[in-house]
Amino acid sequence: MKEFEPVIGLEVHAQLATQSKLFCGCSSHGFDVPPNTNICPICTGQPGVLPVLNRKAVELGFRAALALGCKIRPTSIFARKNYFYPDLPKNYQISQYEEPFSEKGSLRLPGGRTIGVHRIHLEEDAGKLLHSIGNRDLDYSLVDFNRCGAPLIETVSEPDMRTPQEAYEYLTELKAIFQYIGASSCDMEKGEMRCDANISLREKGAEKFGVRAEVKNLNSFKAVKEALEYEIKRQAELLSSGGRVVQETRLWNEKEGKTAPMRSKEEAHDYRYFPEPDLVPLEADPAWVEKIKKEIPELPRQRRERLIKTYQLSEYDASVLTSYKDLADHAEGALKQVKSPAAYKVVANLEINQHLAKLNESKGDIGNSKVKPQQLAALADMTATAATLSTAAAKMVFEEMFSTGKNPQEIVKEKGLAQVSDDKAVQEWIKSAVSENQKAVDDFRKGNERALGVLVGAVMKKSQGKANPGLVNKILKETLK
Repeated sequence: MKEFEPVIGLEVHAQLATQSKLFCGCSSHGFDVPPNTNICPICTGQPGVLPVLNRKAVELGFRAALALGCKIRPTSIFARKNYFYPDLPKNYQISQYEEPFSEKGSLRLPGGRTIGVHRIHLEEDAGKLLHSIGNRDLDYSLVDFNRCGAPLIETVSEPDMRTPQEAYEYLTELKAIFQYIGASSCDMEKGEMRCDANISLREKGAEKFGVRAEVKNLNSFKAVKEALEYEIKRQAELLSSGGRVVQETRLWNEKEGKTAPMRSKEEAHDYRYFPEPDLVPLEADPAWVEKIKKEIPELPRQRRERLIKTYQLSEYDASVLTSYKDLADHAEGALKQVKSPAAYKVVANLEINQHLAKLNESKGDIGNSKVKPQQLAALADMTATAATLSTAAAKMVFEEMFSTGKNPQEIVKEKGLAQVSDDKAVQEWIKSAVSENQKAVDDFRKGNERALGVLVGAVMKKSQGKANPGLVNKILKETLK
């Protein structure tokens, strides 16, 4: 059976974090406002109006390109991309085609592989169609133009990815970079980041690319990964059976877990691109570009490497903590305030295993969390250095902190959760646990070290998590000699 290699490229649209649209003064925030309220004659394509380029959008676009190591063109041209669709009132989209403002960048994945960035260009967004499906007599579609004219950058990767996992990592890293530099919030629920995936297969060892399919309707990174996995399987089965892949656009159906044909894939000539006559060429002033470059903050990869070096964190912990800027800021705020290096790992564990879990559960935002960095640092110190709390008790304290915003010292005092290191008290709990778990005692004495864990757990349960685990282990081993 033939072996195939996937060739994957991604086209990512990110809405720039400006207050107004790309070519008019309307608010660019159209997600949570009534339909067709943030519109004007310019963004709805009324006759006789002229676009005026948003300087802030250009600055943010340049910032994104420079963060990805792209070359900024001295001069770039806007173009009209012509197509008819009900959510595009002008019947063309102002974009960039032959001469985009940037090209030839790269993005390094956490594992070390580098993915090329072919180009980043500016363009305006289209509107949004809302379809009502039900009673035949009531079927209709509505259009909301609030998003029409919103400023976008489209980042087109080179076809350098070889697995769905690499595509997932690329998107995760790209999102983090755009958020760190303030170019885009990348909120996929609000449509501020959207992705189209191009996927083809070729025989292993071949240089020529196969026929590609473009997959749309991907509303999460998870959907991108799953859609690519499905396409790899579909195309491999097709090619192995002697069939051929048709160049087309396909839609991802998340409920069914598969893609379906949408339309034949368009080529550039289908859009009849030509230079936008109402906009002059965009010239990049070298001094302005250099100023933007100097203002780019520490990027996720750089911060990840620094956290590993400064706080002795693992690659995994540092990667999770730097996955978005607000989380990294919160975690580092705590790491800077702990009193001992022994608490660094505890901070990471609390942020990843407790804080993120509670935020996901409550659909909250870390910026509005009641748990402040200094409180997290205090809890980590109490657990790691002062031996005030057991790990189990620390989890209970954190939950109370998350709900109430109280300081950990106050919660420990109120709930009587302080760790017990008194030999006599621990011996009493051990005596009771040993008498109730004779099988574990016998197993341990026969050489089964894992049985000790059962006994430790029994002691911790009797002490309601208050017993000092190290002391429990020590006395248990002495008792069972």
